Amino acid sequence: MSRVARIALNRVSLRFPGPTAGSPDNQVLSDVSLALADGEFVCLLGSSGCGKSSILNLLAGFERPDQGELRLDGRPIYGPGPERGMVFQQPTLFPWLSVRDNVTFGPRMAGQSADRYQADADRFLRLVGLQDFASHFPWQLSGGMRQRAALARAWLPKPEILLMDEPFGALDAQTRLAMQELLTHIWQTTRTTILFVTHDVDEALFLADRVLIMSASPGTIREELQLPFERPRSLEDLVTDPDYGQLKRSILHVVREEVAKSLNSVIA
Repeated sequence: MSRVARIALNRVSLRFPGPTAGSPDNQVLSDVSLALADGEFVCLLGSSGCGKSSILNLLAGFERPDQGELRLDGRPIYGPGPERGMVFQQPTLFPWLSVRDNVTFGPRMAGQSADRYQADADRFLRLVGLQDFASHFPWQLSGGMRQRAALARAWLPKPEILLMDEPFGALDAQTRLAMQELLTHIWQTTRTTILFVTHDVDEALFLADRVLIMSASPGTIREELQLPFERPRSLEDLVTDPDYGQLKRSILHVVREEVAKSLNSVIA
């Protein structure tokens, strides 16, 4: 990649202790290298258990590697920082707080005055279509609406990099597509650098500039694909593009190979 990396892993390996004393460690990642340029949208694709979420946790500063380097703008990453936001698989909203108070939780806990964040909070509530639900509580919202609130909360501090861990995986197909379209709309507005973890090939092809395909555990980057699709994208145009079908078949072939390896190792 020709552009300067905003955030990167360089030859990173990670292992976790075995389940019992004396049992071998679990090698989660092996010699992983990846880099994201400023404003880039990259999808990390792979089967369950290949270490996708571990990569996010490393870049977020929640974990430390056993080997290799983590870097942000060329500087080592030693822990969490405000320039990196995280969106999890579940919305993780506080049920006793209103939508607005959930969205503004970070700035309020940081002691910022309301004058500094309220206008931005209103803007992001409008962007995610929740301006009329600001006083509602999470239990009064649908799953898609809760995830929209989580997106607004993640974007309000204006992170330079957003790490997203299968945030739409629990949603139904129609809501999931709507969330994907909303995410690309906000990204095109903010140009935040995004690393998005998914196991869904169609989602990766719709969202990403690049797709990184991971091997089975221990995970490493097996293939990297630069997508040829112009933006803005519509699903209707995308699925009729000959490149779409060809790329999907190629990615599915690689993913199925890695799933088969993972199953064979379990059976053996």
